[in-house]
Amino acid sequence: MSISSLLRRLVPLAVIVGGGAAIARRIASRREPIAAVAADLRHPILYANFKVTHKNLGLLRRVPPPPEPAVAGVDISDRTETAATGADVSMRIFEPHGRPRPSGALFWIHGGGMVMGRPEQDDHLLSTIATDLGILVVAARYQLAPEHPYPTPLDDCRHGLEWMHGAASELGIDPNRIAVGGASAGGGLAAGLALRCRDKGGPRLAFQLLNYPMLDDRTVLRADHGDTGEFVWTPESNQFGWTCYLGGTPQHEDDRIYAAPARADDLAGLPPAWIGVGDLDLFHAEDVDYARRLEAAGVPCELVVEPGMYHGADTIRRTAPAMMAYRQSMIDALGRAMN
Repeated sequence: MSISSLLRRLVPLAVIVGGGAAIARRIASRREPIAAVAADLRHPILYANFKVTHKNLGLLRRVPPPPEPAVAGVDISDRTETAATGADVSMRIFEPHGRPRPSGALFWIHGGGMVMGRPEQDDHLLSTIATDLGILVVAARYQLAPEHPYPTPLDDCRHGLEWMHGAASELGIDPNRIAVGGASAGGGLAAGLALRCRDKGGPRLAFQLLNYPMLDDRTVLRADHGDTGEFVWTPESNQFGWTCYLGGTPQHEDDRIYAAPARADDLAGLPPAWIGVGDLDLFHAEDVDYARRLEAAGVPCELVVEPGMYHGADTIRRTAPAMMAYRQSMIDALGRAMN
């Protein structure tokens, strides 16, 4: 489940148990930071003082996500298969009606700060991508930290991608037109997977679709985040997520580049990328830096920085014109790569 989905459920509960005076103080304290948010992206959840901790993680995982129905014209199925390595891989597959074969394909990884989430949270987005582009979409179902720290989540995704590539003929996809993508933590896992594929002999990837990706554990070590990280995914939640994933508090020195792709010194040879992020997102600095370093390494990268956008705003305010345009930019970039 995405952080934004959780917040939409939890804010009404917070209001009920909060008390009038506390709520009034909270509203007053949030007026200035909310003023920086684009008008059509404002939402009551931005008044919430929310962070993910060990104490509330179990509850957050049990809260059902609000419905995000798939669009018409796509069949959705859940499958468990065995990869060539012998590992079982669980996936959610989006098959658009009338898909040409062979088509391109997207291997998608959901967000949730490395500690929560499931493929179903992205049904609307992934069914839209599948139908708009006429491609197959496979969404990974991976094990979560802290019970399963790095490298298990990345390995689960790697096994899923390898199964997809090996089953290309059965699935009716072109193995040379497989993209990897994800949002937030899923975007970080996708970037790590692209690095690993480059370094370990494949599978070959055609594109990276990285929506406000969680790329750099060293963001935890920064004291000053400027005007970013005020909403939805905060520095406190980020420290919790990275600590759970890495099996310990992030350190200045760490050579696990597949865990934190921003630590990789050499980005040459990676597939072309689309990176989108809001200028109020905690990940803004690390995402912009990664995009610029990809370009410097000779990797084509389209960077979209959305003014007044916080983390997850494209799910919280999905129908806002700015967010519809933001997502369309992402879909269009993927479409160009698939063709």
